[in-house]
Amino acid sequence: MNKKRRGAAVGSVAAVLLLAAGCGSGADTARTVNSVQPAGGSKVLGSGYDSGYGSNGNGADSAAGAGSSYGSGSGTGTGSDSAAGKTGPAGQLALRDIPEVGKVVTDSAGATLYRFDKDTAKPPKSACEGDCATAWPPVSASDASAAEGIDPGLLGEVVRSDGSKQLTLAGWPVYRYAKDGQAGDAKGEGVGGTWHALAADGKKAIDQNSKSGDELSVATNEKLGKILVDGQGRTLYRFNKDSAWPMKFGCLGACLDTWKPAAPVDKTKASGIPGKLVGSVKRPDGTEQLTIDCWPVYLFTGDTEPGQTNGHNKQGLWFAVNDAGKKVPAGG
Repeated sequence: MNKKRRGAAVGSVAAVLLLAAGCGSGADTARTVNSVQPAGGSKVLGSGYDSGYGSNGNGADSAAGAGSSYGSGSGTGTGSDSAAGKTGPAGQLALRDIPEVGKVVTDSAGATLYRFDKDTAKPPKSACEGDCATAWPPVSASDASAAEGIDPGLLGEVVRSDGSKQLTLAGWPVYRYAKDGQAGDAKGEGVGGTWHALAADGKKAIDQNSKSGDELSVATNEKLGKILVDGQGRTLYRFNKDSAWPMKFGCLGACLDTWKPAAPVDKTKASGIPGKLVGSVKRPDGTEQLTIDCWPVYLFTGDTEPGQTNGHNKQGLWFAVNDAGKKVPAGG
């Protein structure tokens, strides 16, 4: 066998092995595809995909686009003023019920407070620096107190790499989000699959807002029929510019401000859909995303209540997913 034939044979075998091991094989596997991960697991800010920090690669731009700072009442503050308004002390922490997120911790001005999955609580440590800290300003530990419903014993602090002291709740470093423009906003919930509004006990508010034990289920929509929804009853969508095999992502950068990658689920907590269709994939920023029949699925920020399907047939590219894991036709 000459070198050309031997090379072709090796390539064919490799292709067969890839198909057998990943999506498209029909095997009941987790279907985690790593081929799209940046080399060395690096996060290249400003490279055209979301860094996972919600800054779209440019934290300064995110801060500048945030609108007025909390409590200003004018709605016309400059970007720099907004960023500055989000770096001050928290004051008295309180609880606020935000639809579709749950009971979240806010600062004294009503700004939603967040935690980052890449941080650690034991011991407290922040992994958000540089551009990340511009998009997600750390909350100062000075002048923080707790209102009714929040245990003051859970408040603490951690020293950041620059020597400043950041507030912690149950050990988790606490942040604001630069794109939250007014009290009651929670635009940072679910960004990159790693940022979540805080509950009173330091856990994720969204997890405590689940209405059932199922993390994935089937709902009947009057127009679309049977569609997949998450644990909060929110419609799941797939994107025509993604692909299932080979796994490719078409929703990157600013797209992720509108379409949030759905978090992976426990197959044992999925009902109404074959477990072999439920999997996950690693996105370019290193976060994990739920897949259905190997297609990445998303939540639409335009759906403000459970059961809404405002994202279906959006731009002729986004579609709800049915109980067989296929996209629902444009006309339902």
